[in-house]
Amino acid sequence: MTLAEFAEVAVPLPVKTTFHYRIPAKLQTQAAPGKRVMVPFGPRHLMGTIVGFADSSPFGKTKTLESILDEEPVLRPDLLELTRWMAQVYQAGWGETIAAALPGPLRRARTPMKPRKQEEPPPATPSQPFKLTAEQQRALEAVLEPVQSKTHEVFLLYGITSSGKTEVYLQAIQHVLDQGRDSIVLVPEISLTPQAIERFQGRFGPEKVAVLHSGMLESRRMQEWNRIRSGEARVVVGARSAVFAPVRSLGLIVVDEEHEPSYKQDDTPRYHAREAAIRRAQISGAAVILGSATPALETYYAATSGTGIHLLRLQERIDEVPLPEVTIVDMREQIASGRRSRIFSRPLEDGLTKALTAQQQGILFLNRRGFATFAHCRKCGHVLRCDSCQISLTYHIATKKMVCHSCHASTPVPDLCPICKGDYVRFEGTGTEKVESELSRLLPQARIDRMDTDATQMRGSHARILQAFSAHELDFLVGTQMIAKGLDFPRVTLVGVISADTALNLPDFRSSERTFALLTQVGGRAGRGKMPGRVIVQTYAPHHYAILAAKTHDYQAFYRQEISIRKQLNLPPFCRLADLTVRCTKEMTAREGTENLAKLAKELLPAGFHVLGPAPAPIPRLRSHYRWHILVKAPGIDAMTQHLPALLKKFRCPRNCRLAVDVDPL
Repeated sequence: MTLAEFAEVAVPLPVKTTFHYRIPAKLQTQAAPGKRVMVPFGPRHLMGTIVGFADSSPFGKTKTLESILDEEPVLRPDLLELTRWMAQVYQAGWGETIAAALPGPLRRARTPMKPRKQEEPPPATPSQPFKLTAEQQRALEAVLEPVQSKTHEVFLLYGITSSGKTEVYLQAIQHVLDQGRDSIVLVPEISLTPQAIERFQGRFGPEKVAVLHSGMLESRRMQEWNRIRSGEARVVVGARSAVFAPVRSLGLIVVDEEHEPSYKQDDTPRYHAREAAIRRAQISGAAVILGSATPALETYYAATSGTGIHLLRLQERIDEVPLPEVTIVDMREQIASGRRSRIFSRPLEDGLTKALTAQQQGILFLNRRGFATFAHCRKCGHVLRCDSCQISLTYHIATKKMVCHSCHASTPVPDLCPICKGDYVRFEGTGTEKVESELSRLLPQARIDRMDTDATQMRGSHARILQAFSAHELDFLVGTQMIAKGLDFPRVTLVGVISADTALNLPDFRSSERTFALLTQVGGRAGRGKMPGRVIVQTYAPHHYAILAAKTHDYQAFYRQEISIRKQLNLPPFCRLADLTVRCTKEMTAREGTENLAKLAKELLPAGFHVLGPAPAPIPRLRSHYRWHILVKAPGIDAMTQHLPALLKKFRCPRNCRLAVDVDPL
């Protein structure tokens, strides 16, 4: 029971302040931090969350709480503290951040559903702990020290592909369970979730493992949330938002493939799940394992410079299985030799044929969806573009549509050029649909499926495709980055990278890092069983340091080259970034607003800060809104958190414009 007169309430709006409401006598015994409430807010009625109490209000006139929606708090103290920290660091409203931490029904003022009978995951094969290698044992013992003492430590488990990182996770989690505490395991892609679920349920039993990710039915997600909250489920496996799982006593968080960009949230609050996981564990006195074969440069730098992350290494594959042989194919030479196909080089074509003949499996990777990446008129040169975004449309042969991959608008394929009315419209570029089609023509007897966001829109499609591939009902799997990491199929002996240059040519200072990570990760899918593996990488830049380092699986060589460039240019990890974007339906207004923002930033931000821009955003027009931005460099996150709010408070965004703030943008 609270004796306070006022409740401090956070509402899910883009405001940095909380609001005080008088607690009526009839609600005094019910009010508690973490409970959802209905409050009057201007002419509206909003759902908010109690975040604290006060004996007095700084406001002269206060309104009264209307109702309390929960019998028990939906947010425990550690999650309230986490969301408060996230709102400060990522420049979002506390109420917005709280909303991101709750399942959909609870964001819509519904009463929490009562736990009910769990739906049946396919049965997982029970597994027993494996005997650890000396490297694995050392890593586990290091992690167990803070687990046993219930103190907070962060570890980077840097292990080459197939070195047994998952077994270290499993045995560490068992010790946490033996303590009566809970664990959260984050995986970067929904496509990885089926295999992760099978491994963790096989070890701990389905009754102890809960699953949280955005691809689930809302009712199922709410059901799992209730199982976690009640203490029935003790191990949570899920994607980014599982960092908010309502566990009762947190002992360990695992962030698998910690380098993955998908851990970054695109919408407000634009948080990074890795950083949120570290902060939540710090609040709870829990340990964190960040696992990767290709750690993010910021993470590896922190682990090797003594800034709070302990480095653990796994440098050998399990059972001493050798790393796959990597062949770099210079596609310039293939074209110069008169090679007809620009999709499959001669070495890749031969490798595919041999794998099929030997009844082995292969993976073909291309990080572009669709059939053709653009269409143009050979008579007048016109390129078909999205009316709302002004980026080229991608041709999807399955739907016979031209699709914008930014706003998802689609249009029928034109018979004639819309400008000159000529019938010379041609499709250029290559996507996964085209790779699948050409592979079927090359090897008509092969069993082939495709795994990208187009092919996996149906619920359960990820699991269905992976199960078929695991059972050798498929010979080849074609896909985007969702097949590039974390998957373990012992029959895969060949991995073909159709184009290593797709990420390399993006206007992004992380393009080399992403290229190296993707090539290393996808290459690591080959040769994980008893048969040796081979990786064939097709590229037009065979001498780029990221590609050469990936060829020899040499993270250290890549890191030395890349960290030197970052230091010279004062880029992360040597600074922290914030991207401030003004968007408006009128380009001049967006540009003028951003120019004013840049001028104000240069006046207000202290020494040590640098302001770049204004300039058009990488996608200058998106969903009919023009976008201009500036980039703010800060010496550290504390400086960013301290000084950025004053700039944002003083800046007056032009009418009908919106300002988006992205701290640590990717």
